[in-house]
Amino acid sequence: MRLEASDVRDLNLLKHYRIIRKWACKNNELNDADLELLIYFDCMDLFTREDFKIGTYSYSWDNRRWNRLLKQGWIIVWRQHNRTTQKYNIYKVSFKCKQLISRMYRIMLGKEDIPTSTARNKIMKGKSYIDKVMITSINNVNKDKNR
Repeated sequence: MRLEASDVRDLNLLKHYRIIRKWACKNNELNDADLELLIYFDCMDLFTREDFKIGTYSYSWDNRRWNRLLKQGWIIVWRQHNRTTQKYNIYKVSFKCKQLISRMYRIMLGKEDIPTSTARNKIMKGKSYIDKVMITSINNVNKDKNR
């Protein structure tokens, strides 16, 4: 069975994407470009440093992004290079990254709500005006059972 544009629309998959993305970024110390790049790599499964360079063309330039994602454990080495058969490392997104992306999908599908406790969601502390606006949006997302 092949999905059509109307099928994706009927799923309401992207209806609250912005709020869910903001929640994921704020609570995991990522920026929007980092998160979307990780989603791109999750879809690819295995990738090289060259794939990373190609993938970053559609995002704002950040020459520290690769090292930061590697250091923070979002990307891991799947297979090390060696001097004979494997000329470069092959990477994949980490278990931590897969968990976050799966959780975002579950929230988009309405199978899970965005956390509303201050222990599990930094936004709920309401430290800034933007956080207070986001709290209202998060509550609206959680109330919307047709997502």
